[in-house]
Amino acid sequence: MIRAGIIGAAGFAGIQLAHLLMDHPDMTLELASSDSQAGTPISEAYPAFAGITDMRFCTSAEVEQAALDVVFLAVPHTASLEQTPRVIESGAVAIDLSADFRLKDAATYEEWYGVAHTELELLDVTAFGLPELFPQEIQRAYERHEEHLPTLVACAGCYPTATSLAAAPAIRAGLLREGSPLVADAISGVTGAGKKPSARTHFCMVNGNLEAYGVTTHRHTPEIEQILDVPGRLVFTPHLAPLNRGLLSTVTVPLTEGANVTCTEDAHELYVEFYEGCTFVEVLPLGAQPRTASVAGTNRAQVGVAYDARTSSLVATCAIDNLGKGAAGQAVQCANIVFGLAEDAGLSAGALPV
Repeated sequence: MIRAGIIGAAGFAGIQLAHLLMDHPDMTLELASSDSQAGTPISEAYPAFAGITDMRFCTSAEVEQAALDVVFLAVPHTASLEQTPRVIESGAVAIDLSADFRLKDAATYEEWYGVAHTELELLDVTAFGLPELFPQEIQRAYERHEEHLPTLVACAGCYPTATSLAAAPAIRAGLLREGSPLVADAISGVTGAGKKPSARTHFCMVNGNLEAYGVTTHRHTPEIEQILDVPGRLVFTPHLAPLNRGLLSTVTVPLTEGANVTCTEDAHELYVEFYEGCTFVEVLPLGAQPRTASVAGTNRAQVGVAYDARTSSLVATCAIDNLGKGAAGQAVQCANIVFGLAEDAGLSAGALPV
């Protein structure tokens, strides 16, 4: 069994990781940290675990110092800059859910996150964790682990995952009109904002309300531009919805003149071919559109695409669970690949029917 630990297990992504690892056929959860709740039974903080585990939260230092095979870091940005090097030094594979190692360019990270990147050498060997779009990077992480070299995977964020899965087939086919912006409108449930409450995420403010936030300034913008290789061309507008979990991103791709996509059938064929063989991405039948409820609790992504003849554009939509494919599920998927396991080990395929 692969010995696993979680740093930041009391947050929403961290506790979802705990849930997945407790049921994983090839991994065993040894330690789960929360410095603010160290010593508290997990089942006390999250009663859903009553009768399932008697594990207590420990400190981050205990996870960092333990003899583990893999450590998942479900921590806020900047915290991972300090903690990940210690995890690597312990000999464990680091699977980072934060933004600290996602951006390849340190200057871009410093511009959008407002802090200096202090781990440039580690940044150089980081694999980007979005297996459907960067299989070669996860393969490189697998090879580094096999060679007993420091191994770090920086998992893609929730908005970048859904937005990029929606847009990538069209972008990589060279269909984006030269000089045109790529427009993405995305909607997320409240767990995407993290466990720490704020005025915006208070129940009374969220319930019965829908609003845009971080307009033109959201930190996931450069990550999406990096994934899709469209620097300076993304107009990204995130929205907060009164959902516990779920994320839906709709991307409008103005088509280049003379594009070989002239109808929805052409677009659908392109997308089906692009994602052929992908375990977790399902391109829906013609005319069908993704639903967040259909992927809740899973690591799956549903993608729908349509052609707009009036504007010569593609409209592609992707639904994921922000805590699943957008966080914990994706982290487990990446870890499975790094350790040579079945990609879907420990990841349920079925969402709740209602």
